[in-house]
Amino acid sequence: MIIHNFSPIFIDLVFFQIRWYSIAYIMGIVLGWWFANRIIENNTIYKRSNITTKIFDDLIIYIIIGIIIGGRIGYIVFYNLEYYSENFIDSFKLWEGGMSFHGGLIGVVFGTIIFSKIKKINFFRIADIIACVSPIGIFFGRLANFINGELYGKVSSVPWAIIFPKIDNFPRHPSQIYEAILEGLILLLVVNFFSFKKNMILEKGYTSGIFLIFYSIFRLLSEIFREPDNHIGYFFDYYSMGMILSFGTLISGLLIILYIKKNEKNN
Repeated sequence: MIIHNFSPIFIDLVFFQIRWYSIAYIMGIVLGWWFANRIIENNTIYKRSNITTKIFDDLIIYIIIGIIIGGRIGYIVFYNLEYYSENFIDSFKLWEGGMSFHGGLIGVVFGTIIFSKIKKINFFRIADIIACVSPIGIFFGRLANFINGELYGKVSSVPWAIIFPKIDNFPRHPSQIYEAILEGLILLLVVNFFSFKKNMILEKGYTSGIFLIFYSIFRLLSEIFREPDNHIGYFFDYYSMGMILSFGTLISGLLIILYIKKNEKNN
């Protein structure tokens, strides 16, 4: 049986700490940035849309702000509103953890809308690029969740089960690793396969829709093995908050695809 003994702190300088979670965010953003630039450089569709690597470089700050603000507000609203309404100052203590993927997604969407209007660029052209590279950040984020020993799985007897001593002494599913593989690596392959091999990138919005659909499916599968938040539990004795939010992103992705299909018929 494997025992989790990782420290969430990468480097401790006494007066200053560098945490694995910070490293994960930096790695995800930097590698995602690099991959986005390669996509732009190797596809003439973006040149015709006046989207250059310089444009995406300018977008990065909007993405970072969207992730941080959206992710934090999303966590507060979706997962712990009662606590933070009584402890407002704690809302700003990002180093204590508490970020929501779905909140970060909403933040990035709003940031991208603002950026696309400022630069007079089609929103979905930019959003499609972000969709292609986002699984990289999700992958590193889930690895950080594992190192932190958070978002752990349900009790299990599978050979690869892990004991998280800070939680209890029961072997559990390493649900963070499941999510890193499904929402990170496999989602990266699926989204980019459909975008480039199937030429969906030619149609504005398809890639964004595919990303939302498959992320939601993989998240719903992962939630089956993941322990729900103690202070929330299940809705209707089965659905976790992550599941409910993922149903929302699944519907959003389907609506985007249907909207594009409808426009194709009209044209």
